[in-house]
Amino acid sequence: MRPVRILIVDDDALVRAGLSMILGGTPDLTVVGEAADGSEVMAATAACRPDVVLMDIRMPRLDGLAATELLRALPKPPEVLVLTTFDADEHVLRALRAGAGGFLLKDTPPAEIVRAVRRVAAGEATLSPTVTRTLIAHVTAGTAADPRRDRAAHLLAGLTERERAVAVALGRGCTNAEIAAELFMSVATVKAYVSRLLTRLDLNNRVQVALLVHDAGLV
Repeated sequence: MRPVRILIVDDDALVRAGLSMILGGTPDLTVVGEAADGSEVMAATAACRPDVVLMDIRMPRLDGLAATELLRALPKPPEVLVLTTFDADEHVLRALRAGAGGFLLKDTPPAEIVRAVRRVAAGEATLSPTVTRTLIAHVTAGTAADPRRDRAAHLLAGLTERERAVAVALGRGCTNAEIAAELFMSVATVKAYVSRLLTRLDLNNRVQVALLVHDAGLV
C-alpha cells in the first residue's frame, strides 16, 4: 500500500517543521506539502493531492474552519484533521460539522499524532470516547432551542430501532466494542450499522452522527 499523503497547514513555521519531522519519519506516512495559511489550502491540495490535511484553526488571512468547509465541499475531498487548543471548543464543533475527521490538541504526543493521522486516513474519527463526551457536552450545553434540533429529530426519526440505538450509543461516545457488548452484536455488525448510518444520514463520520444525536436531544 502506498504511504498516506499529508498536507500540513499552519502559520507557524516551527510547528510545520516539527510535524514534518514526526510524520516524515514514519514509513507509511509521507508529507507531500505545506501551507502557511488557509488561503493557500485549495491550491496546495490541487498540487499535492493529499489524503489527509492537518489543519490549524487560527491563521491570519483564512482560518482553518473556513478552509475545512472549502475542502470538504470538493467532489473528492481529502480527510481533514484539525489542530487546536482546547479553549476553542465552539470552533472545533464547527469544523466537525463541516466534515473534519476530528481534532488534535497541539500538545498531543508524537505517537498519538501518527495514530490519529492513520485513523483519519482510514475514515475513522480521531476523537477518543472521553474527548467526544467532554467536547460535545461542553459545546452543546444549553442549545435546546437551536433550530438544528427539529431537523436532527426528523432525520433520526427515519431510522430503524436498531439503527437508532447504535446512533445514540455513538452520541454517548461509545467505541464499536462497547456498542457490540451493549446491544449484543458482533463488532463487525456494529461497523456495518455505522456505515449504514453514514449513508442514510448523508454524513462523513461517526462524530457527525454523535453531533446529530445531541442536536436532537437524545443524549
